[in-house]
Amino acid sequence: MSFYVYLSGEIHTDWRDEIQRGAEAAGLDVVFTAPVTDHDASDAAGDHLGAQDKPFWRDHQSSKINAIRTRTLIEQSDLVVVRFGDKYKQWNAAFDAGYCAALDKPYVTLHSEDIVHPLKEVDADAQAWSTTTDQVVEILRYVLKA
Repeated sequence: MSFYVYLSGEIHTDWRDEIQRGAEAAGLDVVFTAPVTDHDASDAAGDHLGAQDKPFWRDHQSSKINAIRTRTLIEQSDLVVVRFGDKYKQWNAAFDAGYCAALDKPYVTLHSEDIVHPLKEVDADAQAWSTTTDQVVEILRYVLKA
């Protein structure tokens, strides 16, 4: 039986690939899902619904289309990994963590130590806080093979 893991958050580094490679090397039966990681495509998700006069409304309609994917994949997952990067504020990642908390869906955070304070509430509800993708893979290995 496959274990479903949704990889939420930061889209500017290859952290998802690192976790996927690590899980594969460990022989774990994991199906990974993720949001659309092409920033331009994500921003344009609702453009087919019609042009908007103001950037707010374009973002609004695209975020609703993106939410269909995000909510569905989070709900279908067994675990969510929420990555907070160092360069950009990932409000969407914080929202995803809150959604997991509301659903009582297990999640693990992945971020550097220097942003522990602003993420203290998010980390407080997480099943684990990790600083490396190797730690995430080890969590998956333990959950699936211990």
